Amino acid sequence: MKNTSKFSFSLILLYSLSLLAAGCCLAGAQNKSLGSSRTVFDVGVVLDLRTPLGKMSESCISMALADFYTAHTNYTTQLKLHWRDSNQDNVDTASMALDLLNNVQVKAILGPQTSSQVQFVAEVGNKANVPILSFSSTSPLLSTIQTPYFTRTALSDSCQVKAIAAVVKAFEWREVVQVCQDNPNGYGITPYLTDALQEVEARVPYRSVISHLMTDDQIAQELYKMETMQTRVFIVHLSPSLSSRLFLKANEIGMMSEGYVWIITYGLANHLDSMNSSVIQSMQGVLGVKPYFPKSKELDNFTVRWKRKFFNENPNLDRVKLNIFGLWAYDTVWALAKAVEKVQKTRLGVSAMGPKLRDVILKTNFNGLSGQFNLNNGQLESSAFEIVNVIGKGDRVVGFWTPIQGLNKKLNANKKTYSTAKVDLNQIIWPGEPMSVPKGWVIPTSGKKLKIGVPKTSGFAGFVHYELDPETNQTKFWGYSIEVFQAAVDRLPYAIEYEFTVYQDADGKPKGSYNDLIDQVYFKNYDAVVGDVTITANRTRFVDFTLPYTESGVKMLVLAKENESKAWIFSKPLRLDMWLMTGFFFFFTGFVVWALEHRVNDEFRGPPHHQICVMLWFSLSTLVFAHRERLVHSGSKFVVIVWVFVVWILTSSYTASFTSLLTIQRLQPTINKIDDLAKNGHNVGYMRGSYVFDLLKSFKVEETKLKPYTRAEEYAEALSSGTVVAIVDEMPYIRLFLAKNGNCEKYKMVGPIYHSAGFGFVFPKGSPLVPELSREVLSVTESGIKDNQAQWMGQQTTCGEQPTTAESNSLTLDSFWVLFLITGATSCLALFNYMLSFLYAHRHVLFNHDSNIPFRKRLIAIIRRLDERDLSHHSFIRRARISSGSMELVRGHHGNSPPTDGSVEQEPTSSNPNRRDWVVVTEVEDDTQHFHTLNHASLARRRWNMLYRAWRFRNRYAHLHV
Repeated sequence: MKNTSKFSFSLILLYSLSLLAAGCCLAGAQNKSLGSSRTVFDVGVVLDLRTPLGKMSESCISMALADFYTAHTNYTTQLKLHWRDSNQDNVDTASMALDLLNNVQVKAILGPQTSSQVQFVAEVGNKANVPILSFSSTSPLLSTIQTPYFTRTALSDSCQVKAIAAVVKAFEWREVVQVCQDNPNGYGITPYLTDALQEVEARVPYRSVISHLMTDDQIAQELYKMETMQTRVFIVHLSPSLSSRLFLKANEIGMMSEGYVWIITYGLANHLDSMNSSVIQSMQGVLGVKPYFPKSKELDNFTVRWKRKFFNENPNLDRVKLNIFGLWAYDTVWALAKAVEKVQKTRLGVSAMGPKLRDVILKTNFNGLSGQFNLNNGQLESSAFEIVNVIGKGDRVVGFWTPIQGLNKKLNANKKTYSTAKVDLNQIIWPGEPMSVPKGWVIPTSGKKLKIGVPKTSGFAGFVHYELDPETNQTKFWGYSIEVFQAAVDRLPYAIEYEFTVYQDADGKPKGSYNDLIDQVYFKNYDAVVGDVTITANRTRFVDFTLPYTESGVKMLVLAKENESKAWIFSKPLRLDMWLMTGFFFFFTGFVVWALEHRVNDEFRGPPHHQICVMLWFSLSTLVFAHRERLVHSGSKFVVIVWVFVVWILTSSYTASFTSLLTIQRLQPTINKIDDLAKNGHNVGYMRGSYVFDLLKSFKVEETKLKPYTRAEEYAEALSSGTVVAIVDEMPYIRLFLAKNGNCEKYKMVGPIYHSAGFGFVFPKGSPLVPELSREVLSVTESGIKDNQAQWMGQQTTCGEQPTTAESNSLTLDSFWVLFLITGATSCLALFNYMLSFLYAHRHVLFNHDSNIPFRKRLIAIIRRLDERDLSHHSFIRRARISSGSMELVRGHHGNSPPTDGSVEQEPTSSNPNRRDWVVVTEVEDDTQHFHTLNHASLARRRWNMLYRAWRFRNRYAHLHV
């Protein structure tokens, strides 16, 4: 039974296997039949097939071709590859390309492998109208514009320079040395990298060119040369084989230790996994950039299959690993196969095949193993780069860089701004494994001290002073400039050895001017200059300065004289325009108040001369707030409130200015302007060797009038004797002179007449010490060194700080025009409103319908009305009330003369023009005792005043008829 079961199972298994074999044979026959029916498209492949990269590319291209037509069984075209080995020789590469074009008549060429090989093949393809697709030539020198049939299906080296520059910017390295290969591939990146570094304020002081023909000893000599330099940041752009030799030697001579920074380009970073373990060990701490490609299942599956195929065919190359160049080779085959299928459907002739195929290839855009495979402007478009750090047996990703976000720890992070901050990178292990970021610059290892020049001075020892110590036979240096420099150097995180050297000849005299001393730095005779050296624009063309450590400005030192004009000192606080404007508004405000008050206020009435006096008195009395007139009109009250506020500000400002003026009025400078020196032909003193000499000539002062001096004592003697009328020098020198050689009673400091940047320390152009020391100089000058500044430079004196002329303290109209505008607008508005109301109330007088009355008489009548009392105003109404009697209106009196009992003439009535009504106002006093005390004269005046006021009332009560 068991045997029967086993026999049955064997028959079934045998039958199944036979069916499977038959199916496979049938499928193979069908594929063979389909393949034979496809149109063959000849493609040449030129690679260095004996190199690891060439072997890896060969396997990737073969697998790509098989995978493509397995996935696209319906395609009617099929690529047929014709392989050629270029033997790593440019001439052989050219001959292989010509053979493929002439003998095989290929319609496209994949390769060659290096940029130098592609340069000739691209020219040939351009003449033959045959597309050349290279997935490994990265030199930017290969122009797709000059050779339009060349397509780079890899990233150009220029795509990575901004990522490298972002790393340099993140760690604030100011100098970088480029290490490039002596071939077109090495030279191609140089201009792009230099420009990118300049954008982040980093410069390239040296470029090291290394050839594959150099021996290891020659490479070591070049490294020793780089070691003696100050820069410690190196960007390496070499082939993998040459880079291996370089890093082995660098590690051997100690240049892979603490303080060094090495950055490699992606051409080398992509081969790290394939390099020898000893080379990787010598590259510990190196930074690099690599094109980013996303992980996917298809990529993992391909990687497994590629390893199986590659190591079966190349068992001796166990260190070779699949990298981005292999993926680009794979995607290039797919791009070409897709383009050929599209072109073949159009059924073009042979002559039109090349241009059409090129145009279709340039429009390629699909998602391949290497990511988005998008050909833009004849080359692959970049997306993102990985920042890697060589650690252990390989590399570790420490961050990413994209053109939009800059540096970032994670790709596709939600960040909208471009960043070059080091915090956007993960922890980096530097060469020598230090905890802190390398400075990128150190003192040369040769042990040479910095030779620092010190100017030879004799008159102003507060800045630089020195003397020979007889015991040690060494020169000691001190002074404010020396102390600031030493304090700043001591704050640096690394030690700097230096020695001061006085710029003098054998006789102890200065060798030249300050410009000559600065030239010594430019000609590299000195490493720096420390002293009282002024920062000027012309000097910065040849050397670099640190930030200034003193205040700036060129001023004049002149003798002080007693001010003889004291009688009119009270007028100095205000300038002429201010006096005129203030006076005008005094009169204008008085006029406005009079105009508003004289019809309703008896205090502003009377004869013309009395009204003018009251108007002037009221306006001027507001200056001391002593006006006594009672204001009645609401408009005038508003005007006076605003005007009193303006007067209060004016008087306060005048008092402050006058007080300040009295403190400087006693002593005045003999010269106030630099123009007076040139205009009057005066002699002018200056410090010998200073740039002030050229400055004075630019002010058109004759050279024969310029007198050089070297000591502060000579300044005082020249001014006192009248040899010169002024000393023109920088403000620190003048302060030092006033503090130690003069006093505020004898000399005055006038200016500034020219603005300079102050004193700074001099270094060669591009020295990395400049930004380092500048930061420390700021810290030093803001801290306790200020006490030393007062000690050395005499900052305890305040001579020359106050204004030297009365005009400098005078108040101008520019400071008060808004106040005048406010009070003027207020007065005009009140006056306009008053006149508008008056004209409206008396419009029947001005616009009378009686044509017999001329307009001139109407105008005279309205002017007279304007001068009359306004008895309708509430102030007159209150005063006209009867104290304890009654007001009697007498009507019915007719005649041409007013009654003698106090009647007042009224206007003719409308009903009877010949009739006149009279109004008599009689006031009866109840206070009999008071009435009897009045004499007859007073009683008469009182009565007539009452009658006069009653007569004014008639205009308002004309409609009341008896």
